[in-house]
Amino acid sequence: MAVVDWGLIMAAGVMVTMADHSMGAAAQSLAPEGYFVLTAELSTQLLRAAQGEALECEARVLKPGRQVCFTEADVYALQGERRVHVARASATMALLASRPG
Repeated sequence: MAVVDWGLIMAAGVMVTMADHSMGAAAQSLAPEGYFVLTAELSTQLLRAAQGEALECEARVLKPGRQVCFTEADVYALQGERRVHVARASATMALLASRPG
């Protein structure tokens, strides 16, 4: 969770970065040993202005693969007890073998 208390509207870049990072972590959790993931394609839909005390992101892997992994994320603004859906993102993550040495 990223805490950002501007008292106004949170920047779209914060939401996109949070979604991308979370999707990458989800994909990395399923990557084979010796591989790392890199964002190959990213699409984000901003659903409404993100007003609130903090942001929360949930990411998941839709389809893991040997060379690419398809992911999706939802970003929520926390407004007291309310959780408001503010963005949805999808990404294709490329799996790359680590170079020795």
